[in-house]
Parts: sequence; C-alpha cells; structure tokens
Amino acid sequence: MIKLAVILPTLNERANIAPCVERIAAALEGVAWEAIFVDDNSKDGTSDEIRRLSQSDPRIRVIQRIGRRGLASAAIEGMLATAAPYVAVMDADLQHDPALLPQMLAAVDAEGYDIAVASRFAEGASTSEWNAPRREKASGIANTIARKVTGVELSDPMSGMFLLRAETLRADAHRLSGVGFKILLDIMATVDTPLRVKEFPMNFSARQHGESKLDQTVAFEFLVGLYDKWLGRWIPTRFALFGTVGAMGVVVQLGVLWVMLHGVFGERFVYGNWSESVRFNVANTIAAVAAMTFNFVLNNELTYSDKRLRGFLPLMRGWAKFAVTCSLGLLTNIGSAAVLKDIGIHDVIAVITGIVLGSVWNFALSSRFVWGRY
Repeated sequence: MIKLAVILPTLNERANIAPCVERIAAALEGVAWEAIFVDDNSKDGTSDEIRRLSQSDPRIRVIQRIGRRGLASAAIEGMLATAAPYVAVMDADLQHDPALLPQMLAAVDAEGYDIAVASRFAEGASTSEWNAPRREKASGIANTIARKVTGVELSDPMSGMFLLRAETLRADAHRLSGVGFKILLDIMATVDTPLRVKEFPMNFSARQHGESKLDQTVAFEFLVGLYDKWLGRWIPTRFALFGTVGAMGVVVQLGVLWVMLHGVFGERFVYGNWSESVRFNVANTIAAVAAMTFNFVLNNELTYSDKRLRGFLPLMRGWAKFAVTCSLGLLTNIGSAAVLKDIGIHDVIAVITGIVLGSVWNFALSSRFVWGRY
C-alpha cells in the first residue's frame, strides 16, 4: 500500500524530471511511495517525458492540465488525486532536497506533528547555492509580512516543500483559495485548528533546468493570496483585482489628461486655435484610451495571468474586445446612475451605484469575451 505521495507541479521542466525521480527513489528507499507530477501543459514535452518514465515505473504519474495554471492550484489537485495517507509537495527543479522526506515523514507519522516544513531560513539551513540575493531578500520580506498577517509562526511560511496528512488537506480543501503560488501559507491560514509544525533546515539549491512557475507576477500573487484570506469570502478575488486595476486606470487617465492640458503639450502644440471645450474633449479622449490600454495590459498580465494573451494579433484582438466591453460598461454606468437620479436617489449614491454596476458589467464581459473565462 502506498504510504507517501510526492506532488510536483511542473512547467517546462523536461530535463529535470529523470534526475528528480532518481533522487526521490534514492531518498525513499524502503518507503511505499508515488510521485504525481502536475504539469500545466508544458510546451517542452514535460508530460510526455513523465509518461515515458511511468512506462517502466508505475509509481510515476502525471496530471496534464489544459487551460489552467498556477502552482497552488496544481498542488491542491495533486494532493487530492492520491489514496496515500501522507502527501508531500516539492518542486521538480532540483532546488528542494528529497533526502529530507524520510525525516519529515517520521515527524508527522511517528512524532505526532501535523505538518513538516523544509525551511530555507531555519537554523542550519543554507541558501548559498541559490545565489539569488534579490529573490532571497524578497522571500524574507514576504515571510515577515505573512507572519504578521496570518499569525503563522514559522521561519519560512513561504516554503514550497512540506509534508502533511492527506486527511488534513482534504478536510479543508474546499476552503483553500488556490490563488498564487504559496500553498503552505494558504493551508496554514485556512485550517481553524492550530497545526503542530516541525521545521527542517534545508540546503536550497540553484535551479538546474526549466522555467520557474514564479514569473513577474510573484509579488502580486502573494498579495492576492493574502487578500483572498481577508475578504475573499465576500468579494470574488478576481473581481477585486479587476476593480483595483480599474482604480489605477482612473489615476492614469487623470495624469494623462493633466499632461495633455497643462504639461509638455499645453496650448502650444496639438490644440492650436481649438476652443476650450474641444481641447478638453480631445485631451480626455486620448487620456481615456491611454487608461483603457493600461487597464488591458495590467489585467492581461495580472488579473488573468493564467489566460494571458500572447502575440501581436491576439493582443490587438483582445484590446479591441476590451474597448468594446468598456464602452458597454460605460453605458451601463451612466444609464443606471441616470435612472437612480430620476427616481430621487442622492447624486453621490447614484454615481457610485453606476460605477459598481458598470464595473460588474465590464468584468463579466471581459472575462467571457476577452480572456474566455465564465
């Protein structure tokens, strides 16, 4: 009977798979184990390489995800796909040392701990081989914030390597956000009963091959994860991100408008003998297009990072669709505010309601027709 399932989220890591399996097999000799790779449809044939290895070793399995992306959600899917009583999560990029797994398993299985964590910052740990001082500093800052916000007392609550009982995960899997990339933080902040934790110092190595699942949105997704734990039960996280980007777009529009009217352009260049109203309308149109473009780019990179549009033509088509949806949202905004005003609602309340309804409309249409999400 399988005792331990090792879950390994992957993205374009074909060259890492065989060495990773060899290291896991050597570390877990004498333990009944399986390795479940959860691959986000890698373009380099990672899934095919895993299937090739599974032909000679049935302990190796792959879940190839189509149209979904994200380390946290991949880890959750993998942990729910096994019958093993214990599950471990680690990276397949050879940065995590599987030699720690037997000790971590013993801590949870025999010593009564709920979760074992491989820490980059515990006494005796080392990150010298990582050789990424900026990422190391950023991880330290993120750890400090995570401890303050969640109350999780760990030296490394952002660790990507940990082990726990499968039943602990399954009991609260429906409450996990699956947002971002730090599933350990998600678990620790979600489970109501305090978890008994044992940390193991880890020698964190440099990535050997492949592509990190932590791209330029890493800091953003960290903040998203924290937000989801605070308010996600009341406001859908993706809608909140969409609204946040929209608010930033307002600032961009006002900034561009000021530059067009009073900044480097002023009255000397574009406007000539135009009247005040024409000058304002032209400047505001340019500012609105700039803000809309800003919103599209940011939503494409952040809010819909798992559905990013890539390539010149897809981006242009997406931008055009986004422009149309924003126009319809504007009509919803103005129309609903006018109706509320006509029935005697206070101006401020009518305007705010119009903004909210327009935002919901923009979000719904953009999700469906620009980024293809219902």
